[in-house]
Amino acid sequence: MRIDSVTTRTGDTGTSALTDGSRRPKDDLLFTAMGSVDETNSLLGVVRLQPLAPAVAAALPIIQNDLFDLGADIATPPGGPYEAKIPRIRPAQVARLDQWLLEGNATLAPLTTFVLPGGSPAAAWLHLARTVVRRAERDLVAAQNHEPLRTWNPEGLRYLNRLSDLCFVWARLANDGGKTDLGWKPGG
Repeated sequence: MRIDSVTTRTGDTGTSALTDGSRRPKDDLLFTAMGSVDETNSLLGVVRLQPLAPAVAAALPIIQNDLFDLGADIATPPGGPYEAKIPRIRPAQVARLDQWLLEGNATLAPLTTFVLPGGSPAAAWLHLARTVVRRAERDLVAAQNHEPLRTWNPEGLRYLNRLSDLCFVWARLANDGGKTDLGWKPGG
């Protein structure tokens, strides 16, 4: 891939292109979903600036690359000229998140209440990332419901669902393994 200029001026009229070259309004639900995935990726870049457990620090660049794959997956209609060249989210990528969830949960005490976002700075950023991932998940569902005849890769939605869970688990790990989690006190 080579990008000579980020300024193309092709979006000046309020449209943007999918990988097959077709143009849609910038407020199209596909672009909303891609934007939320991109926002998630950017936020994980901020998370990487925090002191993190080595396993979390090592996993985040992998996840950021996966999120680029997911954006490309969403932007590439099936059967188009670039379909074979665009990475799709694969079951192995979801399974990797499942493995990291198992590893992270193994050291955490079971929850006895809901957890408020916050605690350490790293945990607070991870909780914020979790909420942005959940929005990306909702936006992808909305795009899929808007285009029910399009063939969608089910792994993309699974990936986002696992990633939000993983951000929650990692936030607890960043709070001294959950010991400094902020517990919800109903009516408090």
